[in-house]
Amino acid sequence: MKTIETSPQMYARAGGLLYLLIILFGGFAEGFVMNSLVVAGDAAATAHNIMASPGLWNLGVAGNLLVPIFAVAQTWIFYLLLRPVNRQLVLLSVFFMLVSLSVEAVSKLFLLAVMPILASANHPGALETVQAQALAHHLLVLHDIAFNIALIFFGVGCLVDGYLTIRSGFLPKLIGFLMQLAGVSYLIACFSALLAPTFADQITPAILLPALIGETSYCLWLLIKGVNVAKWRELASAQGTNEA
Repeated sequence: MKTIETSPQMYARAGGLLYLLIILFGGFAEGFVMNSLVVAGDAAATAHNIMASPGLWNLGVAGNLLVPIFAVAQTWIFYLLLRPVNRQLVLLSVFFMLVSLSVEAVSKLFLLAVMPILASANHPGALETVQAQALAHHLLVLHDIAFNIALIFFGVGCLVDGYLTIRSGFLPKLIGFLMQLAGVSYLIACFSALLAPTFADQITPAILLPALIGETSYCLWLLIKGVNVAKWRELASAQGTNEA
């Protein structure tokens, strides 16, 4: 197995590929499926859409489950790539990312329960249809709350990763600034959604455009260009000397 020391470019491109998969699967699950089937404030219409398109709903849930799996591997690769810049700060980023992924993984429990609850309305002795629809709606609301909390931790992680990228010398500073802008975007969007929903409705989805630009730029740069191997090895060597 090739190590980060012998093949930093391979690890960079693997990180870029994982990041791209996260964006694509997350965009499909949250951006397309949820927007297509969930009608804000209308539990009955949402339930009808989900039950009318069970395949699409299950694909969306599957995409939501795959994202944290990809993200764990991506977080590990980012740790290895950015470790030569500052070991303490990259560990801080890892902790924020792992908390984010833990909350996000738990949030998917609410999505997994939606279809069984809606389907149970067809069985004798179960919840009435209106009750099942209302409960499913509440589960979707709880998912949104948990997902926003997860993205707050992710946003802070983006700020740290952006700073490390700016300081690295083996990745463009612009990419780091864009990543920090993505972090600020997530923090504004998620705190607004949780604490000031009326304001959130006014700024969404525009507030998430910087996040899309920042994350997409980072993932494509890693996938296509990778890192400056000479500078990465120079920094890694200097860190190893200092630790010795």
